[in-house]
Amino acid sequence: MAESLILSPADFAALAVFLAVWVVHALAANGHLVRRVSLTAAMNAQRLAWMHTMGRRELRMIDTSIMVGLQQGTAFFASSALIALGGCFALLRGADNVLMIVNDLPIAAQHSRQAFEVKVVGLIAILAYAFFKFGWSYRLFNYCSILVGAVPMHRDSLDDPSEMEAAIQRAARMNMLAGSHFNAGLRGIFFSIAYLGWFLSPIVFLSTTLLLFAVLLRRQFFSEARRVALGKEGSGQ
Repeated sequence: MAESLILSPADFAALAVFLAVWVVHALAANGHLVRRVSLTAAMNAQRLAWMHTMGRRELRMIDTSIMVGLQQGTAFFASSALIALGGCFALLRGADNVLMIVNDLPIAAQHSRQAFEVKVVGLIAILAYAFFKFGWSYRLFNYCSILVGAVPMHRDSLDDPSEMEAAIQRAARMNMLAGSHFNAGLRGIFFSIAYLGWFLSPIVFLSTTLLLFAVLLRRQFFSEARRVALGKEGSGQ
């Protein structure tokens, strides 16, 4: 029965570890598994602080410029994911030529055409997921721009501070949601790099997955960027 499967048991095991690592990292980065503050959580606090500062400004051109920059970055990654998707379909068309190269590599396991195509389809799924996440993030940043424009001017909110606070909270929450979907899309791009190890062998796939996991955990919980976001530069925390 095992011989009739397109993928080997080792392939299934490596894929299971890959998916589990993806889920664990996403939950940890969003603060659902560990108490230590992640870089994502620290930046969400800074997004809220930004919106409060914006609410005290009479001229908000700097805030609209920041929003434009965020949208442009999101659009770049969405376009990149779409281009990569096109490359994957080209890869399917030239599967025989690619297989000849891959199977000749000294560390690569032998692949059948069917197994190779299944793996390419998996890569297409990851990139499509990333594209839709970036696309939705772009739209949410657009909505956030509208909510920023809807925040009352500081001088007009003195009679009703609660209205100002509610508007700031709405804009901040929309900004956080946009950032969350952007991070999810970026996570998909990162994990697609680890996924490439599967085209060599399950062992390489497992190694690239764990290596990526270690890099992403360090960036989220032990990086200098996290210390800067928390205001702990040079404190070693």
